Amino acid sequence: MIIEFLSKNYTPTDKLKDLIDKKVQRLDKFFVGEDTKIKVCLKQVKDNTYTLELTIVLDSTVLRAEVTSDNMYNNIDIALPKLEKQIIKHHTKLVSRTKKVREKFDDETKEVERQRAVVRTKTYELAPMTVEDAIEELELVEHSFFVFLNKANGNVNVVYKRNDGDYGLIQAVI
Repeated sequence: MIIEFLSKNYTPTDKLKDLIDKKVQRLDKFFVGEDTKIKVCLKQVKDNTYTLELTIVLDSTVLRAEVTSDNMYNNIDIALPKLEKQIIKHHTKLVSRTKKVREKFDDETKEVERQRAVVRTKTYELAPMTVEDAIEELELVEHSFFVFLNKANGNVNVVYKRNDGDYGLIQAVI
């Protein structure tokens, strides 16, 4: 975890920086990567009024806590629980969103599996015909394939329309 200190109208002591560093490091348990950056901004607003801002920028989210009081040490103890609550809320949203996506994917998978069942059966007599007659029948019914009994050899054949616009012939050998 990388901690970046910024100061405006305020000069923090080394003791204060060490304390902030120590307390902010507790947030490290929420982040997997070492590259998480936390900006700590220390300001003096009025004579005895100090502001502490903690900002964490994640991929598309900014988590921020700002506290103003008369003591910078108290600000740390107030700001950290605020930021921790935001981190937990953000994490919960991500888990919930991931769960919804997973459930939606499972539902779609079940839908696809359900669609793969045999839902209709057709029965018809195979009429002996030539390949040219079968192509004409295929065009008439506007399907992607047509099953017929080949007049030339007496076997069951399938004529189908190819992606390039031509026709293919599958010959079954009995």
